[in-house]
Amino acid sequence: MPGIIAALRDHANPFSILTKGTLVLRDLELIKQAAQVTDVGISVSVGFIDQELWRTVEPGTPAPERRLEVVRALGEHGIGCGVLMAPVIPFLSDSPAQLRATVRAVAACGATSVTPLVLHLRPGAREWFMAWLGRHHPHLVARYERLYAEDSYAPKWYQRRITRQVHELAEEYGIGPTRARTPRRIPPTRPAGEPPVAGPTQLSLL
Repeated sequence: MPGIIAALRDHANPFSILTKGTLVLRDLELIKQAAQVTDVGISVSVGFIDQELWRTVEPGTPAPERRLEVVRALGEHGIGCGVLMAPVIPFLSDSPAQLRATVRAVAACGATSVTPLVLHLRPGAREWFMAWLGRHHPHLVARYERLYAEDSYAPKWYQRRITRQVHELAEEYGIGPTRARTPRRIPPTRPAGEPPVAGPTQLSLL
């Protein structure tokens, strides 16, 4: 990643980072340099703050509070960071009290935004998750089979409900687009006689 970020910085190429880890702080200085010459977006994935749920469904990942510390650290260095609240897990992390606790924690760490994303179960992930559910929460298996009977995604009505609740909580706790963004500085002009450099190009994933 350091080499990638340095190359994007050197060419003033806009980029974004989405992570569930903490290694992004290793590259903080490079990110700060890049943010001075181009648009940089950083988001950290924190679907919930329930410790017991995290230990069983996300083994091997940093704890939610450690990820929120990343958000705080980036903000303290002038790098705005949003939170992708994903996944919101039906019947396990979606109660009003749980959503409130998570959004409150997100606000407390200084996140610039919070975007909920409900669990989706594509082939492969679906089999793993349903097996996990049968071991840890067998009483929910039938409810999931009904909820995800038609698609890999939860029904639109359910997604809209979660989105509305999270957005209302975000407004209550002061998270929104009015927060300061990472400052951007226009790159310095090239010295006289130096050949022009090709402008930034947004790369696409294959």
